[in-house]
Amino acid sequence: MNITRNRRFLLIIGKAVVVALTLYFLYLAIFTAPDTLLSWRGILRSARKSDYTFLLILSALLIPVNWGLEAWKWQLLGQKLEKLSYLRAFRAVMVGLTLGFITPNRLGDYAGRVLELKSKERLEAIGAVFIGRFCQLVATVLVGSLGLLYFIWLLYWADYPAICLSLVLLLLVLNLALLLLLFHARAMVALVSAVGPLQKLTKYLAIMGRYTYHEMYRVLLLSLARYFVFLLQFVLLLVLFNVRLSPLEYVSGVSTAFFLKSVVPSVSLLSDLGVRELSAMYVFSLLGQERLQVLSASLSLWLLNIVVPSALGLFFVLRLQLTKKRVAA
Repeated sequence: MNITRNRRFLLIIGKAVVVALTLYFLYLAIFTAPDTLLSWRGILRSARKSDYTFLLILSALLIPVNWGLEAWKWQLLGQKLEKLSYLRAFRAVMVGLTLGFITPNRLGDYAGRVLELKSKERLEAIGAVFIGRFCQLVATVLVGSLGLLYFIWLLYWADYPAICLSLVLLLLVLNLALLLLLFHARAMVALVSAVGPLQKLTKYLAIMGRYTYHEMYRVLLLSLARYFVFLLQFVLLLVLFNVRLSPLEYVSGVSTAFFLKSVVPSVSLLSDLGVRELSAMYVFSLLGQERLQVLSASLSLWLLNIVVPSALGLFFVLRLQLTKKRVAA
């Protein structure tokens, strides 16, 4: 009885801490930093005066599509551990999103998805979460490499052909290496097991080697679909804030910004807030665009896809039950 009561008490405390931290970081991100507050004032003012206000609404309508695709991915990946309905997969994604919002590099995403499983081997889901995130990285690098090739050809090829050719070959090797690792995940598991300090993690990552080529292909397609939803949202917001480019420049600029954001290390507690904005401002400045307009679009993208879903995810966190009856292995 005391054990059950203590568990419930710890669960309540844990939920309260998550709620408090989430609200605190939301407050820090939006209301305390002068530059951020100024940017949001500019966003609201521009949105009210723009003839393209409907684009903001359209971008918001794509939020459930974005995270719905992620839930579909998790449903496919989680099936290796236990039968997982789409609703449970979506709930796990939302819990992981909220916990990831308040942890460096979204590490809380692992905990959120693991906690929503019932299997006694649910810690093995760490490998499933990792392979899903790795697959999203592969999608980002694949499309982002095409965007980088556009900038290499546009800005540097005429003056530095040898260096540009080297960069092209480097991108080709990078893409091939990531695809080989994705479709031969056993190699990643073997690499981890060969490193002494990491050997203890092998049992949690072993599940990665159990996915078939067909399963990885489906997850990669879903990752690409989710990527293009994200890209479309960014393009719509850029148009809203008066960034005028050709379709090719929009796609190349956004995909390159996503690529740079993904490869630049970050320990931000706010879902890489800052790295993404700097990447986007730099890339679009190469196309002659005003940084404040790009910053407004990037911050709006963060607000729509991270802040709003993280706040909604608090509902699922509060309903989280750590004392669920586990299914048999």
